[in-house]
Amino acid sequence: MNRSHFFAQMARMKLIQRWPLMRNTASENVAEHSLQVAMVAHALAVIKNTLFNGKLDPGTAAMRALYHDASEVLTGDLPTPVKYFNREMATAYKAIEQNAEQSLLAMLPTKLQPAFETLLCGHQDDEYSHLVKSADILCAYLKCQEELSAGNREFAKARERLTTMLDERMSDEIRYFLEVFVPSFSLSLDEISTPGF
Repeated sequence: MNRSHFFAQMARMKLIQRWPLMRNTASENVAEHSLQVAMVAHALAVIKNTLFNGKLDPGTAAMRALYHDASEVLTGDLPTPVKYFNREMATAYKAIEQNAEQSLLAMLPTKLQPAFETLLCGHQDDEYSHLVKSADILCAYLKCQEELSAGNREFAKARERLTTMLDERMSDEIRYFLEVFVPSFSLSLDEISTPGF
């Protein structure tokens, strides 16, 4: 039986730092970010289904989100201003990202590849991709909120940009998440703790 390096590569997500051009009060790596995006994507699917007549599988949303930045174990996290500097740069990076995704997929045993292809090669134009992208943007917005609450003004412009992005893709489930869950991210531990716990 041939050995596979796939999960050894996935374990390296914790080594890829996010926001590399920014001064951070708390560093964030791709593994941490991916877990949060998976939780938020799951929540958005549950909110959509429960309150707004959605028909998404929250488990599928969570798994797609968990792998949404998997290619960064090979490419690193290219800062957004560089990645989207111009159309040529964005197109070139997309090609690099797709090549990395295919390389990761090829690390898996052939018979397992179909089960992972949708997770790794997540460029489908479907409702799950849209939801995962919304969760990704929400989590970047939350990172900005946390940094600003800690007095780090370095994230002020990023929060403005992300606010615009959220406004452009606003949906019932995003609005609900923003109103019900996001305000707590600006509070201290004492303020969000359960009394008596």
